[in-house]
Amino acid sequence: MARSRPPVTPIAPGPGQESVWDYPRPPALQRSTRRVRVMVGGAFVADTVGAYRVLETSHPPSWYLPREDIRPGALVPSRRRSTTCEWKGAATYWDVVGPAGEIIEAAAWSYERPTGRFVPITGYVSFMPSMVECRIDDELVRPQAGGFYGGWITDDVVGPFKGEPGTWGW
Repeated sequence: MARSRPPVTPIAPGPGQESVWDYPRPPALQRSTRRVRVMVGGAFVADTVGAYRVLETSHPPSWYLPREDIRPGALVPSRRRSTTCEWKGAATYWDVVGPAGEIIEAAAWSYERPTGRFVPITGYVSFMPSMVECRIDDELVRPQAGGFYGGWITDDVVGPFKGEPGTWGW
């Protein structure tokens, strides 16, 4: 049975913006050359111009960074159980190690054996912008609401976004 579209009014994108309501379902994978940085306590965790974005209807993009552009020792396996994405497969969670050795539990995740469509992001890591500082170019990323999803909200993406109050059934 096909899913019906939720009763929302998408925000019209302005110049240089895109609407999450124009993203596909199932999601698409898109390579990016924008500079993506992750910081903890002012210290570098990751810096890349080789990220991927996952674009899914109603969600702000999740950004996946190549492991070679993450500071060695910044990730340790998390004790958090894996979750499964209907599109990408089983997620592996990572704790992020801050500059003073502090541990930010399950602040990152990856797909070590993703489904066929997402093989290019095998081992790439995404971070929860609600738990660590994420920047695209020089813009500070705002986290997707709800605490479950890890979407990255920037000024060039408009919603409304899944995760906000009243959106659980979307």
